[in-house]
Amino acid sequence: MSLSPALRRAAVREWGPLFTAVRQRLAEHGARALALALGAVALTAAIQVTQNQAWGYEPVRSLGAVRAEDPLPLALLRTPLSLYVPALDLPVWGALAQILLVFGVAEVCLGRWRTLAVAYGATLAGTLYARIGVALGPGAFLGLPASDAQVVDTGPSAAVVGLAVYVCHQRRAWFTGALVVLAMVVEVLVKDNLAGREHLAAIAAVLVVCGVREWRGRRRGSRDSGAVVRTCRRAAAGPGPGRRR
Repeated sequence: MSLSPALRRAAVREWGPLFTAVRQRLAEHGARALALALGAVALTAAIQVTQNQAWGYEPVRSLGAVRAEDPLPLALLRTPLSLYVPALDLPVWGALAQILLVFGVAEVCLGRWRTLAVAYGATLAGTLYARIGVALGPGAFLGLPASDAQVVDTGPSAAVVGLAVYVCHQRRAWFTGALVVLAMVVEVLVKDNLAGREHLAAIAAVLVVCGVREWRGRRRGSRDSGAVVRTCRRAAAGPGPGRRR
């Protein structure tokens, strides 16, 4: 069954720029365009194998396990690696698929360093929210129960959600971005736990960054438009008095 013309046009508007960017970058650079995503998949898989060994569990926990009860400097040191430590109670294949797809698309659209910055920022937002929520307590708005301070906080999900929202904003895929946000809200409504709350914190942080970038872009556009108008006015006025033509 083929799509109706209206649905086809909507799909092209929504995903056309994104699909074109990914296809062109892969055609030009091949697997090198996904070096970060492939490296992240390999690192996550290696950590998964390591933490399931008797000798590897404690080292992985010492280097990459973050809890809200940990001292803040220690948590900040562990946060970058925690992004690549899969949760033990979830299938690792889901984490690997998320990283390959979302990190890969983000790497093509944003570049490696911006992808890393957004992924780390989203993960850090979730980690810091957990500490703030536990400090507020369960009776406060956005508060968390004290037991959440002992929950091991690892995995790429907050980074994946943050990157998805950021890429959707950059490529103007508004419907897809709204679906991602809605899915995370439904997740919290259905199963209110620390992971779901951290996903919303990551989305909030990314939306703030997107809003600031949008505001700065508009200001820059206004300044550029003003400069063009002033230049045109001076050109239309011609040389001033006393100037030779």
